[in-house]
Amino acid sequence: VGCDRSKNLVDICGEKHFQAFVCDALSVPIRSGSCDACISIAVIHHFSTAERRLATVRELARLLRPGGTALIYVWAMEQEYKNQKSKYLKEKNGSRNKDKEMNTGTAQRSLSDQEPDNSSQDSAWSDQLLDDLKDESCGAKPVADFRLPVHTNRTSFHSQDLLVPWHLKGGTKKKEENVDTVLIPGGSKESQELSPVFHRYYHVFCEGELEAVCRSLDCVRVQKSYYDQGNWCVILEKL
Repeated sequence: VGCDRSKNLVDICGEKHFQAFVCDALSVPIRSGSCDACISIAVIHHFSTAERRLATVRELARLLRPGGTALIYVWAMEQEYKNQKSKYLKEKNGSRNKDKEMNTGTAQRSLSDQEPDNSSQDSAWSDQLLDDLKDESCGAKPVADFRLPVHTNRTSFHSQDLLVPWHLKGGTKKKEENVDTVLIPGGSKESQELSPVFHRYYHVFCEGELEAVCRSLDCVRVQKSYYDQGNWCVILEKL
């Protein structure tokens, strides 16, 4: 049984004859202790406070029966680990020019007046997230500018809390949509239409951070904690 916050994704599951429903990870309408196993992939890094991230793990643990296990994946701050680049960074070469045009080309986009420039990007923070950014080992440097940095795709992370551009290719912007737009470079006139750019919030995890969150709960124990292709991963057991 699957669940997701996105109705469109859940509808796709239904079309493929999978059981899925819409819900919030902070409140899953499933009876406590009814699951043998749970999987949370690329979910918890979208919650913007330490309290909400902890509450999400606690809700995951609530669903498990005693002895049940859970697997959690979150995006890692460290995209280079033990001298190895993640798949995310390795794919940069094939799309380097495209990413540059889509993410940093001031002549072809309307983000320049909202996104901090490269010199200030590492230290542009959101006010409500400052309490979560005190770990000096992760390079947190709160300053007077409380804007969230906008990440450049296929590059290393310079802050834990950021916005990642999502380019909706081939889409058209409706007047009521409150999103930025970019001009898709190259191709025919029809292909060079304005496409919406949605900014998705991420909190990328430093080494040991996800494990520490899990260990703060007395109802589970950490079976394993590891790094996998730019993600920090934990396997939990319900006590």
